[in-house]
Amino acid sequence: MNNIFVYLEIEEGTVADVSQELLTKGRSLADQLGCQLEAIAAGADLDTVEKQVIPYGVDVLHIFRDKRLSPYTTLPHTSILVELFKQEKPQICLMGATIIGRDLGPRVSSALGSGLTADCTSLEIGNHEEKKAGKTYENLLYQIRPAFGGNIVAWIINPDHRPQMATVREGVMKKEILDPHYKGVVTEHPVNEYVKEADFVVAILDRHIEKSKVNIKNSPIIVSGGYGVGSKENFQLLYQLADVLGAEVGASRAAVDAGYAEHERQIGQTGVTVRPKVYIACGISGQIQHIAGMQDSSIIISINNDPNAPINTIADYVITGEIEKVIPKMIKYYRKNTK
Repeated sequence: MNNIFVYLEIEEGTVADVSQELLTKGRSLADQLGCQLEAIAAGADLDTVEKQVIPYGVDVLHIFRDKRLSPYTTLPHTSILVELFKQEKPQICLMGATIIGRDLGPRVSSALGSGLTADCTSLEIGNHEEKKAGKTYENLLYQIRPAFGGNIVAWIINPDHRPQMATVREGVMKKEILDPHYKGVVTEHPVNEYVKEADFVVAILDRHIEKSKVNIKNSPIIVSGGYGVGSKENFQLLYQLADVLGAEVGASRAAVDAGYAEHERQIGQTGVTVRPKVYIACGISGQIQHIAGMQDSSIIISINNDPNAPINTIADYVITGEIEKVIPKMIKYYRKNTK
């Protein structure tokens, strides 16, 4: 009762990074609230899931094992969560803001009448006072995300309905093992008590997944461009610099919308969240949606012809100048110093 639940996304027996990131955050929130952290695994190949999640501080792992639960389909997974939550009555449920999470989360929250905040960039515990009603709510989940095109940061609460549900993008939270020897309880549930036979009406006969050729998330150095780069041709300068540095190329949403780069390179609230050792921001103004996706970079270098660009306020180093002039010089001197 009143515990925190994390829904685990599992592909061929491997728990997704976003789920492990949420377990890390969930453990922190559970410690603040003095409650337990519980995880839900539904699928076929679940033999190693315990070893993959218990070390993150999971107190209870709920297993639903059935070959018809893999790969994911909407109806049976929805039934499992809805029925389990009716029994366990969690106060918080977290899941990834992925294709699966965006399908599953709204269905579960609608069935339970609980509400859902999507694409959160931060989660905190706090109190809230309703002055008109004379009520004070303690230990609510603050679901924090940019809103109105990124012009404000919204702090969303759900005072009266449970569970408080939120989805979070991959990479937003840090993934850290709490204790390799952490002891948790594994509970295996009979699937037929939670899922009706009719829920398995949809069967996946064949599935093809094309893996991304771009690995921005794990790159230690990222050269990222914004609308200020000016053109698709100028964007090639970023690829040249990235080639010299052994880096990946990223882009802001404005650059992607302008056709300068592919969507899979988009960094920010509506793209990928990254934490490289070095982030070189070229012609990026620094809207809040973009900053949300790269602000935890170890070193941020801003190259911009506008000395007052918002991104300069979070940059460790600022180079004021035109991209066309600055980047060729960086390439030239880097090559000179590495010979």
